[in-house]
Amino acid sequence: MSSGEEPSRGTRGGGWSRRRFFGALAGAAAVTTVPACAASETDSAATSTPTAATTPTAATPTPSRRTGPRPLFLGTYTSVEGGGTGIGLATYDSTTGRITGKGTLTGVGDPSYLAVHPNGRVLYAVNEREDGGVTAVRLSTSGRHKVLGTRGTGGSGPCHLSVHPGGRWLLSANYGSGSVAVHPMDASGALGERTDLVTHSSPPPGPGQEGPHAHQFITSPDGGHVLAVDLGADTVYTYRLDASAGTLKPVSQAHTRPGAGPRHLTFHPGGRFAYLANELDNTVTVCAYDPATGRLTPGDPQPTGTGEGTNYPAQLVVTPKGSHAYLANRGHNSLTRYAVEADGGRLRLLDTVPVEGDFPRQIALSPGGNLMFAANQKSSTVSVFRVDQNSGELRLAGKPFASPVAVCALPL
Repeated sequence: MSSGEEPSRGTRGGGWSRRRFFGALAGAAAVTTVPACAASETDSAATSTPTAATTPTAATPTPSRRTGPRPLFLGTYTSVEGGGTGIGLATYDSTTGRITGKGTLTGVGDPSYLAVHPNGRVLYAVNEREDGGVTAVRLSTSGRHKVLGTRGTGGSGPCHLSVHPGGRWLLSANYGSGSVAVHPMDASGALGERTDLVTHSSPPPGPGQEGPHAHQFITSPDGGHVLAVDLGADTVYTYRLDASAGTLKPVSQAHTRPGAGPRHLTFHPGGRFAYLANELDNTVTVCAYDPATGRLTPGDPQPTGTGEGTNYPAQLVVTPKGSHAYLANRGHNSLTRYAVEADGGRLRLLDTVPVEGDFPRQIALSPGGNLMFAANQKSSTVSVFRVDQNSGELRLAGKPFASPVAVCALPL
């Protein structure tokens, strides 16, 4: 991989890279609310002025208890050819997995990753641009969602964000500049000015990398530590977050083998183990985690079941009961199924299933764990699978849903 070319943002040989993506970026989009609903996001018309939604989009403070159609939000790139015009709005049937488009929330530029506040009332999106930002959106059961504002992340190309469990802090990762940021939230969920920014300056970049590339920033299950995964540094950084000041204190570093390119970390529900998807060497790693110290200890790399062809692992998810784990494979265009054994300490490869799309960038389980959503970047689709609660087997639930440059699907 040449310097500056990251396969997760495009393709080799003629595809658009992150560097080319930045070069094509326009200025920040104007803030609006919600346009009229359409049959699907692909068909919905973009608008720069607020209009009422003709069909309400569902969102409630307690989405996991909702019956009937449930809300689904879709992330995209707005500054690339064929991309979207904002955050895609949809609902899904919690039994069948059928997706119904409900239009687009315009005025949010390049919302490539999404997260929701623990109270279910506020949605957050990164603005993956050279001058990176994070945007807060107040959700409404009437469908008139309101953009609360955008704050700068202090870095370039933010590609991931998460909400601290206490609901007071937003954590974001700047891929382009290799830094992580913290923003406060007020009672309404709106974002305040950044309280901290840490750039990963040590260790030096891994093989083939020109610098650090922070790819994820999450909170450990115990809530005592926050962890940042850096693809460029081949390192997972553990910090302690000051819950009053919103500042970060370095605690430890966990190093993968050189050139692994760690991208995404997912914890087992038991809280003692985590699973790391390594983008560049096409492996996964089981890591031991010590809640008392925050130290993460990676084990040996394991295969993804994708064979010898080109493949870039994207994201791992674990079922709510912790019995199975799944990996999205870009290139092989599949989902790998693992059995979770030894109380979370071991992954056993079971099989791979075609994702019925191209370049599955991100995957997510529905709150009940009975449905799996895969956002397929290159085919501009979202595939939905039914998840067998006993065996973990995946079965495609109908035809994939069309969504322009789908890079994130967030079911509530």
